Amino acid sequence: MAAFRAAIAQGHGIECDVRLSRDGVAMVFHDAALIRMTAVERPLSEFTAEELEQIALPDGGGIPRLETLLQLCGESNPLLIELKVMGRHVGPLCTAVARDLAHYPHSLAAVMSFNPVAMRWFARFMPQAVRGLVVTQQGEAGWRGAARRGLALWVARPDFIACDIRDLPSSFAANARKRGLRVLTWTIRTQNERATAAMHADQIIFESSRD
Repeated sequence: MAAFRAAIAQGHGIECDVRLSRDGVAMVFHDAALIRMTAVERPLSEFTAEELEQIALPDGGGIPRLETLLQLCGESNPLLIELKVMGRHVGPLCTAVARDLAHYPHSLAAVMSFNPVAMRWFARFMPQAVRGLVVTQQGEAGWRGAARRGLALWVARPDFIACDIRDLPSSFAANARKRGLRVLTWTIRTQNERATAAMHADQIIFESSRD
């Protein structure tokens, strides 16, 4: 939460990742396991939301609920929510995120995921939510990778795509822009990457301790 508050103070939008707690609450955390950011050697999914809020992160705070971050962002700060969910069993996490978004109908929040089934869920059950497909071509070269990305795009029916900066420029991103989709790119860390993004994307997701 300290990083999110700092971003808001600088006038930046926020990108976060969410996973599902044992009791069905969307929690703001990137990894499936807790060990990298905490001293706990167990998966996040084994804890309730209340228990996760008591597990200390490096900034001294606990693992926050998505609802807490939505409240912090209010109606003026943009928020990109990446759903971390594998396979086709996306309903529980999607439902938790949709429930939180429904409590903040005027938030400037959008959802996105590598999982096209999750975005298809939002297209069906919460079509008013802006949704995006996160893609990378790393390790996915050739016609098989292109076919998988094309299928994912068809399944997700997104409003935007979020591309790996290492892939730009790419025909996939260029064709998406021609079709009217906005192209975001991640994760920008250098001035060279910013220059590439300026030519081939509409917006950046960046990481910098100085900004």
